[in-house]
Amino acid sequence: MKIIVHNDKCQGHARCWAMAPHIFDLDDEGYIKPGDIEVAEADEKLAWKGAKSCPERALEIEK
Repeated sequence: MKIIVHNDKCQGHARCWAMAPHIFDLDDEGYIKPGDIEVAEADEKLAWKGAKSCPERALEIEK
């Protein structure tokens, strides 16, 4: 699974990171770092929850 990051939509709520800090990397200001995220099969459930928790829909799930 891959998570496509739309940095232009990120507002720094960090809800994704709160769900799965080992999957979602934030910069020093609390915004998601640029670049799509390849998710290991074992982490897919947490990554999905993290992506869906974004109120700005800055994270798109691609299977």
